[in-house]
Amino acid sequence: MSNPSFTGRLKSCEGCPRLCGVNRLEGEMGFCRVGADVKISFAGLHHGEEPPISGSRGSGTIFFAGCNLRCVFCQNHQISQDFHQTSLRTLSIEALAGEMLRLQEMGAHNINFVSPSHMVYQMAEAIAEAKSRSLTIPVVYNSNGYDSLQALRQIRGLVDIFLPDIKYCDNELGRKYSNVDNYADHIGDVLREMLDTAGHLELDSEGVALRGVLVRHLVLPGHLENSRKALRTLAGLSPEIAVSIMSQYSPQYRAHRYPEINRPLRKDEYDAITDYALELRLENAFIQELTSQSHYLPHFEDDRPFD
Repeated sequence: MSNPSFTGRLKSCEGCPRLCGVNRLEGEMGFCRVGADVKISFAGLHHGEEPPISGSRGSGTIFFAGCNLRCVFCQNHQISQDFHQTSLRTLSIEALAGEMLRLQEMGAHNINFVSPSHMVYQMAEAIAEAKSRSLTIPVVYNSNGYDSLQALRQIRGLVDIFLPDIKYCDNELGRKYSNVDNYADHIGDVLREMLDTAGHLELDSEGVALRGVLVRHLVLPGHLENSRKALRTLAGLSPEIAVSIMSQYSPQYRAHRYPEINRPLRKDEYDAITDYALELRLENAFIQELTSQSHYLPHFEDDRPFD
């Protein structure tokens, strides 16, 4: 049976650093605008993650609705911010565990929870349920990095791979672009906790992740110093940390309201950041071609959000 101690913590929600304190079990909603119900937009095989995550058979990806950030350039805005206009599925904890087992049967290398920061306790209860029903593949926590240290410690042993973002090392950028006051203050401790829990990325003989941490950083146009600070933060944690330096930024959603980011990332900007990673001896780095700016844009109008 599932562990009710996880979802019981939704009675006065402190699932993320916003500490809204609302009673989600009674239908109250905080910043994320999601109650206790599990709402997902997609559950299926995804081949567009980093090679250690997607492997050859795909990652068993489950997209949660809602988010604890409000990124103006969000490429998933249909399900993170405008999800009340999108077709979603509402699942029980048992049904979510069933989805995990279905993806395992389909051959997924892992179960990949996208945007779990505000759904951490529902996710944890479903993982415990699925493990009691024969889930054996690794579980991936694919987050924006704005996570609760307390919640991460409470779910130790349930997550094998952490796939967090490091978005900002400047609180002003976080306030401007994601409606969050203290992201830069918080992210270092979050990454340290994840690294302490799961260690460095470990791969099997086929190069597929078994456990560990892989940190993503999306390079924003015109904000290269933020990217340099992010890479310095990672190098300070450990030069061996695995990092995915993402070039896929393009102006989505409400980015047109901010002229400085209302353009795609340029090749010279991206090259400057990948060169800087090498200067810092961050050699466990994944890089992208700039064609990713259009290749990885999702859509959520049907059951295949990625073409």
